[in-house]
Amino acid sequence: MNELREREAAAVDVVVVGAGQAGLSGAYHLARAGIDHVVLDHAPRPGGAWQFRWPSLTYGKVHGMHALPGMELTDADPLRPSSEVIGEYFAAYEERFGIRVRRPVDVTAVREGSAGRLLVESGAGSWAPRALINATGTWDRPFWPRYPGQETFRGRQLHTANYPGPQEFAGARVVVVGGGTSAVQHLLEVSEVAAETTWVTRRPPVFRDRDFGESAGRAAVALVEDRVRRGLPPQSVVSVTGLALTDAVRAGLDSGVLDRRPVFDVLTPTGVTWADGRHVDADVILWATGFRAAVDHLAPLHLREPGGGIRVEGTRAVRDERIHLVGYGPSASTIGANRAGGAAVREIRRLLTRDTAEAGRA
Repeated sequence: MNELREREAAAVDVVVVGAGQAGLSGAYHLARAGIDHVVLDHAPRPGGAWQFRWPSLTYGKVHGMHALPGMELTDADPLRPSSEVIGEYFAAYEERFGIRVRRPVDVTAVREGSAGRLLVESGAGSWAPRALINATGTWDRPFWPRYPGQETFRGRQLHTANYPGPQEFAGARVVVVGGGTSAVQHLLEVSEVAAETTWVTRRPPVFRDRDFGESAGRAAVALVEDRVRRGLPPQSVVSVTGLALTDAVRAGLDSGVLDRRPVFDVLTPTGVTWADGRHVDADVILWATGFRAAVDHLAPLHLREPGGGIRVEGTRAVRDERIHLVGYGPSASTIGANRAGGAAVREIRRLLTRDTAEAGRA
């Protein structure tokens, strides 16, 4: 079967997998460098993961959205859903720079091909690139932690990835699990309509009451970068920067909505219980427990280290210089993805130039 796919695969210099912020940044820099490439995206329309965000996440609530290279996002209505604003912006960006994204295309595997090329497989065909930019983000891999009794809980369990907005929680007793920005946003919204909310986290949340300066930002990114350099699963940049102490967060702390408890030990049919015997009745458990990198399609290349992550130097996978991960680890922020897209293309250009020169000498 692989031999057939290889024969049918379209030869191209670079395949970009994913058309969110990281993928579009990579495609922009590839086009500027004159490198032949194709962009594949599994989503039904432009917008990356933003198109799946809940309607109550308006653009004004978005944390740190940075413009794509070469085109600013201007005059956006802060009261419109971010899914609409950013979806329209990405669509306009693709049109302006002639980025032809093939969608929906679900890449199922990337494996070793022939003659030093990779083989990118999907239900819509195969490609044989000399290098690959992986920009698949994390949205497709929500992390669900496991706790004793979880299967016995008779209420509803859902993840941030399926969060519909606060309206569905009217009159309910809701337990929100997680210490990140999404958990805080969910609590502030749901508490306005729910009968009761309870916030639990594994570690006490850290609130940042001053602007996050450039030096502190670099230090936070360096911590995340160190993990991926050592082959450990990446943490989000937000996990090391803390939670911004906005006016809404201050109000939530003052009202008690953001009164955090340590995470429970057991789920019961009717709620959650701690080891000391405390119990909270619940109708809903909302798991705001984050996401993991969506890189399973790269498994045939055996890039993972014993620590569970892919070891990365800059954007390049240490085990295979043809693979660049953009929007992974330290480049997971929108500004990080922009910079990483350019850095990846510079390295890929050197790789292609070197391979072409070596082929000419052979």
